[in-house]
Amino acid sequence: MRIVLLSDTHGCLDDTLIAACRACDEIWHAGDFGTAEVLDQLKEIGTVRGVFGNIDGAELRSQVPEDLEWSSGGLRCYMTHIGGYPGRYDPRARRELERRKPDVFICGHSHVVRVLRDHKLGLLHLNPGASGHQGWHTERTAMRFEILEGKIERLEVLGLGKRGRKYPVR
Repeated sequence: MRIVLLSDTHGCLDDTLIAACRACDEIWHAGDFGTAEVLDQLKEIGTVRGVFGNIDGAELRSQVPEDLEWSSGGLRCYMTHIGGYPGRYDPRARRELERRKPDVFICGHSHVVRVLRDHKLGLLHLNPGASGHQGWHTERTAMRFEILEGKIERLEVLGLGKRGRKYPVR
């Protein structure tokens, strides 16, 4: 199964990001969609698993949860928008991680790409950075990987171009 992992689109999709989504079996979005139109367009492309972020309003919050837990290819996954990272987890996220015990923890919010192993909690932490044009990041990013036999394989960070030009949702 091929996955594209996004976060912090902030209301913008462009052809590069859409092409990355079309090349995968599922789209995982770690919050801050920005608009319901982004979620709608992603759903037209394929299966979307996502959570709302701190900038997402009532319409999005009625369509996606704050926390999402599921199994995919033998991996227990947990996603929330504000999570921090190993050694510096958000307190709420840390409580959820200790309670849920996922194999993979996915979050967004920081606009910083991170792939870290948390040996203490026994999980892989993924943050795809920011796929949109709003924020302090200079390079827009996402991740793509495959899930094979209970493992994440062929993980790559996708460079989506410089932040700055804004593309409206189509």
